[in-house]
Amino acid sequence: MTPAMNYELAVVILGLAFLAAAALPRFLRGTPISLPMVYVAVGIALPMTFGDTPRIDPVRYGLATERLTELAVIISLMSAGLKIDRPVGWTRWASTWRLLGITMPLSIAALALGGVWLLGLPLAVAILLGAVIAPTDPVLAASVQVGRPGQGQEEESRFGLTSEAGLNDGLAFPFVNLAIVVAAAGVTTDAMTQWLLVDLLWKIAAGVAAGVVIGYGIGVLVFRLCQPGAVGDGFVAIALTLVAYGGAELIHGYGFISVFVAALAFRRYEYDHDYHLALHDFSEQVETLLMAVLLMLFGAAITEGLFLPLDSAGVLLGLGFLLLVRPLAGMLGLAGADATLSQRATMAVFGIRGIGAFYYLAHALNHGQFDEEQARLLWAVAGFIVLASVVLHGTTAARVMRREG
Repeated sequence: MTPAMNYELAVVILGLAFLAAAALPRFLRGTPISLPMVYVAVGIALPMTFGDTPRIDPVRYGLATERLTELAVIISLMSAGLKIDRPVGWTRWASTWRLLGITMPLSIAALALGGVWLLGLPLAVAILLGAVIAPTDPVLAASVQVGRPGQGQEEESRFGLTSEAGLNDGLAFPFVNLAIVVAAAGVTTDAMTQWLLVDLLWKIAAGVAAGVVIGYGIGVLVFRLCQPGAVGDGFVAIALTLVAYGGAELIHGYGFISVFVAALAFRRYEYDHDYHLALHDFSEQVETLLMAVLLMLFGAAITEGLFLPLDSAGVLLGLGFLLLVRPLAGMLGLAGADATLSQRATMAVFGIRGIGAFYYLAHALNHGQFDEEQARLLWAVAGFIVLASVVLHGTTAARVMRREG
């Protein structure tokens, strides 16, 4: 018989998790253990230690799952955008465009085909699986991203992975919406035309436009009309994130794209100002706290049966994607890029999966016509892929990135 976890004990555990976010990175440096691995392990252990815990069920509590993961992703996107030193440009961002335009669609197609052939999924469910898993994650990818604003560490592999994670969380949305459309209406001319004009073209353009206007506008407010030192960096970081996200969504654009673009636009205003460093550091701290909560909940969900629908075919699909599909699609996308073979291989292999996949899956299941059996299978496969990514990438990323410089 295990003791019940009461509210006060839960508060203590949460406080210790936040303390670990501050202290553990120092002790984990140079080891094959990453902070996300620790949080997942703690989450797995909690239900086994305290028997009377609230059941963590992302299908049953789909709306709460969607909103909490949504908040984590947009904070992470703000942090990623603020830390990029390189100006946007077709040539300067060539690796990014290749990863977005070639690698991600190839990954979605391969996963969808695998879902149909290995798992016997209907077309709409298979498309959703591909759209959910294909994007790299900005939340769990700190170990492979560029350094803080103005601090360097922007070699091609780090830059490519950071910018890809910043943009593909928004650019995967059209394919999530495609799965929702196919589930509801099938593959018809009217449905595909609507998807192409609205979900693909309009929402991407609106997200980019909203991000540019809001990021630049808040930059003018902070740097021209106010004194940056007199404006709380935490308030501005949160305000920029929420206004960019909500503003884009109000005009039916993609809020994820808007947040990242707004961070880039704000960063280009008074580019060398130390205030950008303060905003980034605050965003990163909030991101780490949300990551801690979500990964412990994920670990608890595993203990409570998240993987029960998973079979050998799902495991094969997940490992095949991480070890074969993403690396091959990455190398194809980066073929001919202005990067060394080692840098191309690093960008191809270290497409980390994480919290973004959970958001997309919760969103699609909340808004689409998918039954509970399909939902639980998708959560099992997606959860396994994220766990495998946390372990495989977490144990190797630090060593590989040190070798990259």
